[in-house]
Amino acid sequence: MTTPPLSRPPSQAHGPQAPPDAALPVLYADERLAVVNKPAGLMVHDSALARGETDFAADRLRAQFGRPIFLVHRLDRATSGCLLLAFDRDTASALGKGLMSQAVEKDYWAVCRGWPEPEFVVDHPLDGGPGKPEKKPARTRFARLATAELALPSAGFATSRYALLLAQPQTGRFRQIRRHLKHASHHLIGDTSHGDGRHNRHFRMLGIHRMLLHARRLAFDHPDGRRIEAVAPVDAEFARALALFAGAPPA
Repeated sequence: MTTPPLSRPPSQAHGPQAPPDAALPVLYADERLAVVNKPAGLMVHDSALARGETDFAADRLRAQFGRPIFLVHRLDRATSGCLLLAFDRDTASALGKGLMSQAVEKDYWAVCRGWPEPEFVVDHPLDGGPGKPEKKPARTRFARLATAELALPSAGFATSRYALLLAQPQTGRFRQIRRHLKHASHHLIGDTSHGDGRHNRHFRMLGIHRMLLHARRLAFDHPDGRRIEAVAPVDAEFARALALFAGAPPA
């Protein structure tokens, strides 16, 4: 059983980062695994994308739990929300097999430009990122949760339209949701790599500097047979974005 909760320059648009010694909020934990709420702006582990950084979620979590950890999946630096980890190799292997078989439910909240269809699917192959040019199948389901029209001129129009989406990746490719939204011409707000700079600036004017992608919910089978569900609350900046949408789900 889980315990669900209820102006910076553009170069820092990945979002606020917790102090290096801050513990990550625990959404669920037992002797074999845990789900934590990773803040936006914190890299999960060291990689070629780290650019000399020394603060990583993996290191914090080892110190926080006082034991080895095994990351079952990854989140981009700028993405917040549910991060699943195991405390032993056997548990990590069992959870990893669940991910590969698509038995793990992953729900993300995303804010994009434009008003897409109420429901749509992007089925578009993606490469594996830098140094991995081979393209593999990639599929993401999207559902529109709410819309907003703001008095911010764009592309010859007096207003700009935005949508709050539920994104459910069926595969786990590099920056999949972000790149699929770009492919659909509904760029993710705050994404400085695959987004639309004009609309990113609109949200910075509103005091929202982070990328608006949040791993809201994670549901999976525990190796002991139980079904686990964890829900991550959003941070203050994401909550400020949600307030722009009439009828948006509670933060």
